[in-house]
Amino acid sequence: MQLIALAGKPNCGKSTFFKSLTLANVEIANYPFTTIDANKGVAYVRAPCPCKELGISGCTKCVDGVRFIPVELVDVAGLVPDAHLGKGLGNQFLDNIREADAIIQVVDASGSTDAEGNPVDIGTRNPIEDVEFLRYEIAMWLAGIVNKHLPRLVRQAQGKELVLIDLLGESLAGVRVDAIQVREAVEETGINLAKASETDIEKLCEVLLRKSKIMVIAANKADQASDENIKALEELGAVPTIAAGELALKSASAAKILKYLPGDAAFAPVEGAKLSAPQVKALTMIAENMKKFGNTGVQKVLNKVVFDDMNMIVVYPVEDDNKYCNAKGVILPDAFLMPKGSTPKDLAFKVHTDIGNGFLYAVDARTKMRIKDTTELKTGDIIKIVSTAK
Repeated sequence: MQLIALAGKPNCGKSTFFKSLTLANVEIANYPFTTIDANKGVAYVRAPCPCKELGISGCTKCVDGVRFIPVELVDVAGLVPDAHLGKGLGNQFLDNIREADAIIQVVDASGSTDAEGNPVDIGTRNPIEDVEFLRYEIAMWLAGIVNKHLPRLVRQAQGKELVLIDLLGESLAGVRVDAIQVREAVEETGINLAKASETDIEKLCEVLLRKSKIMVIAANKADQASDENIKALEELGAVPTIAAGELALKSASAAKILKYLPGDAAFAPVEGAKLSAPQVKALTMIAENMKKFGNTGVQKVLNKVVFDDMNMIVVYPVEDDNKYCNAKGVILPDAFLMPKGSTPKDLAFKVHTDIGNGFLYAVDARTKMRIKDTTELKTGDIIKIVSTAK
């Protein structure tokens, strides 16, 4: 399962963002370091279920033709300036993102919290500064790891640059950096690794961070932010989000008060549901903000990370290619996230190692035709795997 980290300074709305995606029971409060230990949960990316397109009835794995596929989410402790030196809960934060496949950087777009997460008047803080400092802190943490290993690796490489690059790549494997990324960063910065200064290493690590960690900005509290702040953040690729609104809608949906699917542009009261005056007022405000931004943005940013930035596709393995089901008759029983470029044989191993080892061939359930084991799969493909494994 893909692991996505939520990162940001304290009190930027990370815990609300996390709960809005997972409905996990986490502490939410208006003060720094609400999150002391990393919260872990399961979130779901949204994709169209093939059952609707194919006119298949009886699918129990989707909601109104919408499929939700799980990813792992971790909400780590807030990051403050000089976290790489151990300030705040920095060391704990940085260790928690070590294994993340991607990072959603939650930024307080309203500018209502200072650099360390203390509440200030709305508009006081420039959110662009928060984007910059967090990336700087992660890069400096990475630089600390490089500086720790480099002297020893220089001696081992004995003047051979390519060997040194390979050795450094091996040393950084634990933070999801490889030798190819190290080589690209060295070429881009033009530094001599064997003679690199502290400043050189910092520049190298800023490039390494960009190449090794997918980072997407969630411009949170967008409903309270100025148009100028939103525009400036969107120019950096940010997605405006209203985590508090998403949490309210999902909670109301879970309580069967509203009909709402994460990522929808609108919601509607369930027939017969009784809403109090404060609830009506709050929902009216959420609806107005959704109209302005298209939706709450929370599902949108998660989908962006997984599908646009991580380049994942959704593939549906079945055992019966005529009825699109498994041996028990469950229609489209599984939906797997796989990297773009995956093949039927990759899918076989994803289902089970024994299925992969015994792979014979695959059938495209849509066309009923056998396909090569090297065929590149597309999102929405429904595939039958034929294997010697039982």
